[in-house]
Amino acid sequence: MATVLCVGLTTVDVTQQVAEFPLAGQKVQSLGVHSAPGGPAANAARAVAALGHRAVLLTALGDELGGFARGLLAGVEVHDLGPGGPALSMVVVRERDGERTVVSRNAPAFEPRTTVDDGLVAESDVVLVDGHLGPAALAAARSARRRGVPVVLDAGSWKPVLDDLLPLVDVAACSASFALPGRGALPSGLHARGVPLVIRTNGAAPVTWSHDGVTGEEPVSPVDDVRDTNGAGDVWHGALAVAVARGLPVAQAVRWANAVAAVRVRHTAWDWVEELVRWRG
Repeated sequence: MATVLCVGLTTVDVTQQVAEFPLAGQKVQSLGVHSAPGGPAANAARAVAALGHRAVLLTALGDELGGFARGLLAGVEVHDLGPGGPALSMVVVRERDGERTVVSRNAPAFEPRTTVDDGLVAESDVVLVDGHLGPAALAAARSARRRGVPVVLDAGSWKPVLDDLLPLVDVAACSASFALPGRGALPSGLHARGVPLVIRTNGAAPVTWSHDGVTGEEPVSPVDDVRDTNGAGDVWHGALAVAVARGLPVAQAVRWANAVAAVRVRHTAWDWVEELVRWRG
C-alpha cells in the first residue's frame, strides 16, 4: 500500500445535473442535485483512498463548511490547516455528454497555518501538491526534498508560488491550459526550472511527456458513455501519484492514470468513488 500526501485545496461542490446548460437569464429545472467535497487535492485524495491506498489530505477546513466536507471524506486521513475553510463551488453538468461548467472562488482570501508536520512527509511515499495554499505546499515540498520523497505537481494554472515550488518538483503534470509566464515553452521551460519529468494532458488527445531528453505519448482510450467530467483531472493526478509511489515507468503510470480517469467520467458525482472501489477489485 502506498501513502500519498495531498496538499492543497478542498471545496464543497454543489452539482446540478441538467438536460442543457441554461441561457443567460434563463431558469431551468435540474435533474438532480448533489453536494460533496471537491477541489484538486481533496478529489485526488478520495481517488487514492478508493484505489486502496493510504490518502492523507493536508488542507484548510476551518469554517462551518469544513465540518460538512470532513464528514464526507470517508477513507481519507484529514489534517486541517485552518482558519478559513473550503470554497463553495457551483457545478452544472450536462447529462448527455458529461460536460461541466464550474463557478468557484478557488482558495478564498485567508491565511492557513503554514507549518507542516515533517512526520506526515516522512511517512509518505509521494507528496502531491496543487499549488493552492501556497506556503503549506512549499513547506511540504521542502520537507520532501530533504527526505528524498518525490513531489508531484498538479499544474492546472500558473500560481505565484510556482516560482519557488518548481525547483522542488520531480513530476509536473500539466493541464492543456497550463502556461508559463512570459510565454515560456513547454516542456523546456519547466525543465529549465528544475523539473525532471513533465507530463501534459490534453483532453481526449494523447498524454505526452518529456524526461531526460526522451519524449513519449500515450493515447487516451475513447469513452463512449461519458456522464460527468468534473474532477476527472484531479482523479487522474491522484492515480498518477500512486503510480509514482509504486515506481511505475512513465508510460505505464500514464496508462493506468488514464484508465482511472475513464472510470471517473463514466460515473457521476453521486457514485464515482464507489464505482472506483469496485473497479479496482
